[in-house]
Formats: sequence, C-alpha cells, structure tokens
Amino acid sequence: MDHAPSTRSPHDAAHAVELVTRPDDSRTGCPFDPPAELTRHRQEQPLRRLRFPDGHLGWLATGYSVCRAILADARLSSRKELMHNPSMDLGGMEIPPAAPGEFINMDEPQHGRYRKLLAGKFTVRRMKLLTERVEQITAEHLDAMEKAGPTVDLVTAFAQPIPAIMICELLGVPYQDRDSFQEQAAAVFSGDMEEKMAAFTAIQTYLAELVAAKRADPTDDILSDLTDSDLTDEELLGIGFLLLAAGIDTTANMLGLGAFALLSDPEQAAVLRGDPSLAGQAVEELLRYLTIAELGLRTALEDVEIGGRTIKAGETVVVSFPAANRDPEKYPEPDRLDLRRQALGHLAFGHGAHQCVAQQLARVEMSVAFPALLARFPTLRPAIPREEVPLRVNTNVYGVESLPVTWDVTGGRRVVG
Repeated sequence: MDHAPSTRSPHDAAHAVELVTRPDDSRTGCPFDPPAELTRHRQEQPLRRLRFPDGHLGWLATGYSVCRAILADARLSSRKELMHNPSMDLGGMEIPPAAPGEFINMDEPQHGRYRKLLAGKFTVRRMKLLTERVEQITAEHLDAMEKAGPTVDLVTAFAQPIPAIMICELLGVPYQDRDSFQEQAAAVFSGDMEEKMAAFTAIQTYLAELVAAKRADPTDDILSDLTDSDLTDEELLGIGFLLLAAGIDTTANMLGLGAFALLSDPEQAAVLRGDPSLAGQAVEELLRYLTIAELGLRTALEDVEIGGRTIKAGETVVVSFPAANRDPEKYPEPDRLDLRRQALGHLAFGHGAHQCVAQQLARVEMSVAFPALLARFPTLRPAIPREEVPLRVNTNVYGVESLPVTWDVTGGRRVVG
C-alpha cells in the first residue's frame, strides 16, 4: 500500500508511544475507565506521535478539542484503504476500498450520497414515534426476565434482544425469520473467528435474499424505502449490514455496560429510578462516561495543522473517543458518573460528517430501557462480584460478555403510575 512519505525526526521516533485501549485484564482497575496510559498521554500531549505495528509513525489524539477538530476536517480521510492498522502489522497486505454501501469508510461525494438517503429515515421526530414500540418490546422482555428469575444474564435477556428486534422491524425482516437472524447477528460480533465468518456469510446471504424480496414486494420498512432509490442490490446489502452492526452491536453493548455501571453505583441508579424524566440526560452522561467505541481512524490527504502540530499527508491519526470524553477541560470531574450532568457535545457517536446516522434510535432505546429496568426491579444487583464480570475486550466496541444479575423476589414488583 503506497502512502505519501511522512517527515520523521529522531525526536518524534524516540518519543512515539504504542496504542493501548482497554486493559486485557478486567481486574486492573475500574472497568468503566479508559486505561491510565491514555489519561497520561492526554495530560502530556493531547496529540502525540504513535508508533504503528507496521513501523508507520502516525498520531494519537486524546484531547477533546483536537479530537473534535480532526473529526470535523475533510482533509483527514475516512477511506480505509489509506489507513495503517494501529493494532496489528498486516505485512504489507493491500486493504481494498470500501465495498458498495459501506459509506462509513468513504469520503465525499460518495459518503454524502449514501448518508443523504439514510438521514431522513432516522430523524429525531421519526425515532420518537417509535417510542411506544420500544416500550412494548422492553416490557415484554422485563416480563420474561421476571418469569425466568430471580437470576438471569442481563445481556441475553435484555441488552441484546431489544435493539435486535427493533432493527429487524426497521429492516423489514419477516417475523418468522427473526430468531435465526438475531442469532446469526449476535454471532457476527462474538465468538471465535470461524464462528464470526460463518455467521457473516449467513447474514450476507440472508440480506441479499431480503433485498430481492423487498424489490419484488415492498413493505413498510427502511430497506423497502431504499429500493425506491437508485441504489443497486449490492449497495443495499452493504447498507443493510451497516445498519445491522450499528443498530444491534453498539446499542446492545451500551445497554449491558450501562446497566453494569448503574448497578455498580446505587446512588446514581437511585437518581434515575426516582426521576425517570432524567432519562434523556442520563443517557447522554452514560454515553460520555462509558464511550464504548474505542477509536476512530483518519489519514491526512494533505498537510494539516491541528493543535499546534502538523499532520503530514499520508499519516494516519488514531482518535481515542474514551480519552476525549474524559477530558477535564471539557467536563469537570470527568471520571465521575453524574446523571444530572449536562453531557452534551460528547463524542460517543463521533463528530462531523461521519457522526452516527442512527444515533437517535439508540437514544430512544436507552431512554426507555434503563428507567424501565430500574423501576421493574428495585433490588436489582449483580449476582457476581464486579471484578468477575467478563469484559468484552480486543474489539473496537467495548462492553460485557455477560452480566448475571439477581433481585429479591419478596421485594415484589414495582407498580408504576
């Protein structure tokens, strides 16, 4: 892969650091905090040299203002074929350009073409209209939890199925196919590589069939709406898979890790339980505090000056979202979860042209699910010690693999209203 040469100095190389994200060992500190190394980097140099596994000398951005500036600058490309991998040496392997429909890894004008078609499907107004359906799905799963309890895995009983059902309905997956579709979708984002690849192939095959079915017989869903555009079947398949990833994996991990954070902080859980009207505000703070998307990548198309440093053409920048969202220059006492905080402006959904297109759906789901969970089970708590909860590491979306919880049956069910 050819890149424009970068200007390196012995000083830069000597002081370059290696990337860390979340610790591999869940017992090395608070599971909700970024690694201490990232905090130290932000304090010392919010934009500093990063040594990549393939020898490339790029950049690591950890400060809120520089991260925001990088994400907003069109001179810093999102094209994946231009990126150096910050986690592994690919041995010179060529990275292909984004597949049709994979717009998150494209620049303008291709990115804008796809995004414009999707933006109208995920407006704040349209997503708020889905609130009643989210409430219904949430209540059904809380009922099932109560029947199966008093000890369940909150991930499989609650965090995964709610966003999975919603994205199935939005994509127009027929009811009879939803169980198998959800199982394959879950396997794409968990398990070993062989299981992931098998599930990926199965999902791709299913989505191709679904696109053909929507063209032949459109129904009331996003995929059917998009068949009325100039998108090809291959582009629709790519968009469908992106919506699947964004609509299930990220939200499911936010629900699981968010519940873990709330149950680990009874005082903050009591705040939301006592005042459900704080749900929207609480969700923004949980998004900031947890920031499950670990990093973003950009490569300079030309020399760009940001934060007093010059990013040379061809250099790849790693943006650490968790470090940026814990910057005390933006958020006072950033390492404290405070559901009454005004956490607007966080970068949990990114920033700029590539900010998550489906973020309003995630907000609706979390704003309904967290208060409902706390209200239904007033004595809900982890069933195992915090340090034994298995964390989802070695992936770009952080979370918990499972979260065993329990509650007091004698405590009864809280009646709301």
